[in-house]
Amino acid sequence: MKRINEYKKLFKVEGTIDLKELKTSYRGLVKQWHPDKFQDEEKKLEAEKISTKIIDGYHFLVSIAPETKEAGQEEYNKTITLSQVADYHHKSMLLEVTFTDGNTYEYFGVNHKLFLKFINSKSINNFGRRNIFKSFVYRKSKKGTTEA
Repeated sequence: MKRINEYKKLFKVEGTIDLKELKTSYRGLVKQWHPDKFQDEEKKLEAEKISTKIIDGYHFLVSIAPETKEAGQEEYNKTITLSQVADYHHKSMLLEVTFTDGNTYEYFGVNHKLFLKFINSKSINNFGRRNIFKSFVYRKSKKGTTEA
C-alpha cells in the first residue's frame, strides 16, 4: 500500500486511477525531469533517478488501474478458479502468488495474520478465493507460459 500511495502522490492521483489523466501527468513529469535538460552532472544524475522512478511508477499504476484490471478480468477469473496455487511469497504487506498456469499476481495490503491463515488453511486455493483474490488490490506481475 505504501508503494501505491507513493506513486499516486508522485502523479497527483486522488481516488481511482484514470489512465488518460495518468498519461497526461506522466508526460509532463517525464518532460520536466528528462536528464538531457540538465547540463550540471549532479543534476543530470538526480534527473536520471527521478525519471526512472517516474517510469516505474507509471507502469505500476497502469497495472493496477481499473481499466487494466477490467481488460484482464476474464483471464484473472479463469486463473483463480481453474488453476491451483503453485507458490507464494509474503513480505511486509505484499503477497505474491504463482498459479499452476504460470501467472503470478501481487496482492497489496495482506497482513501477516491473514497470510498465516492462508498458508495454514486446509485448502489455500479456497481460502485465497474467499478471502484474498477478490478482496485486495492486485496486479499481474508475471505472465504464464502458453504451450502450443
